[in-house]
Amino acid sequence: MCITLAALSVVGIPFLTAMVVSAAATVAVAVLIAITLLPALVGFARNRISPAGARGTARAAARRAGGEDGQHAPAGRATGAGLGERWGRFVTGRRVVVLLVAIPVLGALAWPANDLRLGMPDGSMAAPESTQRQAYELVAEGFGPGVNGPLMVAADVEGTDNPQRTVEELSGEISGLPNVAAVEPPVLDQQGATAMLTVIPATGPSSVETEDLVSDIRALGDTYAERGGTALWVTGQTAMNIDISGQLGDAMVPYLLIVVGLALVLLGVVFRSLLIPVTAAAGFLFTVGATFGAVVAVFQWGWLDWVFAVDETGPIISMMPIFLVGVLFGLAMDYQLFLGTRMREEYVHGAESNSAVVGGFRLGARVVTAAAVIMVSVFAGFIFSDEDMIKSMGFALAFGVLIDAFVVRMTIIPALMSVFGRATWWMPRLLARILPDADIEGERLTRNRSEPAPSGTPASEREEAAPVLYR
Repeated sequence: MCITLAALSVVGIPFLTAMVVSAAATVAVAVLIAITLLPALVGFARNRISPAGARGTARAAARRAGGEDGQHAPAGRATGAGLGERWGRFVTGRRVVVLLVAIPVLGALAWPANDLRLGMPDGSMAAPESTQRQAYELVAEGFGPGVNGPLMVAADVEGTDNPQRTVEELSGEISGLPNVAAVEPPVLDQQGATAMLTVIPATGPSSVETEDLVSDIRALGDTYAERGGTALWVTGQTAMNIDISGQLGDAMVPYLLIVVGLALVLLGVVFRSLLIPVTAAAGFLFTVGATFGAVVAVFQWGWLDWVFAVDETGPIISMMPIFLVGVLFGLAMDYQLFLGTRMREEYVHGAESNSAVVGGFRLGARVVTAAAVIMVSVFAGFIFSDEDMIKSMGFALAFGVLIDAFVVRMTIIPALMSVFGRATWWMPRLLARILPDADIEGERLTRNRSEPAPSGTPASEREEAAPVLYR
């Protein structure tokens, strides 16, 4: 999570950098507290951390699991299947059907994302009772929607023979462009080197037609620069929206290369597998596609707008895609680690591949479910905001966590692992030598204890070296 948040600084937008760096620092402090202060406090509590009845129940369950003679039960044996384990058996037992249902459903959810439009919020997207929204509507009704988002055009006319005539010609050509309601008289500075023109579009600042007008004016500026050296610059709310969206879009590829590359390396170290990191990253694409599709359908197309109380549909806020990718990718890899480490632990201690997947669900599913429910509840709280921008961010994060945790991590990925079988845990020898072996599950310890003791070893030491079956 720290990596995915801190890597958002590659976008180069100062306020976004400050926000993500502080968020990453908060996560780091929370982790530090969890591994230092929390264990210390638990140490003070000792056995009083849980009721006496619960401790007795846990000891009785341990005796049943290990048997009356105190021996551990064989790996993979169930001692009372819970909901998570039953779901794991269902997914692995009907893996092909699960994949044929889950993947097309996510594909259908992702389809509206083809129409994704990005922009920054304006007065039309504010709460209906806010003064900002009321002022926007009054101005649009009295003077036209374009007055709410005028375009400022600056022209460098210092090198021209007649700056005044050049500016008047430029104003006339801009007036002839489509979707121009008016062009105010140009203003020259005292030196006659710079001119400023105010262009009033015929449509609102967040409309597609206004974005096209910005592109047309900039193309006209390129033509003027080639002919006589006159350079044009366009600013204003719509122009800034286009530039910010372009900057965020250009930063998406390097950002993904950083976070996905580091995630693949870390998952490869943890799982000692090639397929698990690849499927984990690929599964995230399903999450992102379905989330963007749902956001477009609700907040851009207006589907189910009565359910989520969406007052005004329009473009999706420009920073949402890259911010959403960062937060969801960090949470997705957390959920992958919660489930995957339990599965690998079962596998390296002797469980068959499908049994390892089911065994990972036995305990890991509870952690993932609890973590996902907490995050969905927190993010869903923002849906009740009066601001559509905040509402859309909360909806996107809640929907993304819901899809990733329960459909991708707990359904599609386990089904794929069951299809691949033992190949799931395969890693090329060259890659295995390059990556460090963290041995989180204690595989080497179990392997060493399973080796026969040398002849002449005392009986007490031979007992210590005897194989220990993992439960």
